[in-house]
Amino acid sequence: MRLSADHLTLDYGGAGVVRDVNLTIESGEFVAIVGPNGSGKSTLLRGLARLHRPRSGRVLLGENDIRSLGSRTVARVLALLPQAPSGSLDLTVRELAWRGRYPHQGVVLQRARPADADAVEWALTAARVESLASRPLSSLSGGERQRAWIALALAQQPRVLLLDEPTSYLDIEHQLEVMQLLSRLHSSGLTVITVLHDLLLASRFAQRIIAMRDGAVVLDGTPAEVLEPACLEQVFNVPMITFADPDTGAPIAIPRHVVPG
Repeated sequence: MRLSADHLTLDYGGAGVVRDVNLTIESGEFVAIVGPNGSGKSTLLRGLARLHRPRSGRVLLGENDIRSLGSRTVARVLALLPQAPSGSLDLTVRELAWRGRYPHQGVVLQRARPADADAVEWALTAARVESLASRPLSSLSGGERQRAWIALALAQQPRVLLLDEPTSYLDIEHQLEVMQLLSRLHSSGLTVITVLHDLLLASRFAQRIIAMRDGAVVLDGTPAEVLEPACLEQVFNVPMITFADPDTGAPIAIPRHVVPG
């Protein structure tokens, strides 16, 4: 399912945040969106997910303007995990995952169907939280809780998964745990689009990196194409150096040391 932005402009109260963005994300891609704070990454993600009405331009889901589609129709194709998902911490992991079945039920909430139960159990297993299913969210670690929220998104059975900084506030072990989970989901055929701050994670896991600055897409390509020192300095306004990961050959980018003057 192709997802496209066609001259997309998004704003808050007249202040442009995302300006005239054109891009197409094909089915089955793993895309990381990077850029400095305030560059429009999260706003673009919300626009792609139909949660932010464009000032101009449009988002296409397949061949259809996404705003012409019903909310439940979109939710059966796209799932968005925001940066700080909200919900009662008294919910168990399984109860949280069940909320992902709402788009597949009628306007009047139906009794649970076998297909819904199967989808929830699949989501718990795919997110590797089946052993935590009976525990409340309040009892989980940060990494466990993030995987529980991913299980909610997976229970929608989407074809495209959008995530806003899914590794924020996690330690290195749990960052890798979440990114490896996304990599497995991508390998199973899911389109993954995620906002990331960590360029190393973007390089290791994404096939394609979109770099933004001042509300515009300034770079779009493979990690090797985008994570070049001159390109990164254009995006982050910081001198950078890159070298090859000794295990994978993927580019590793770090700020160049600058002696205070």
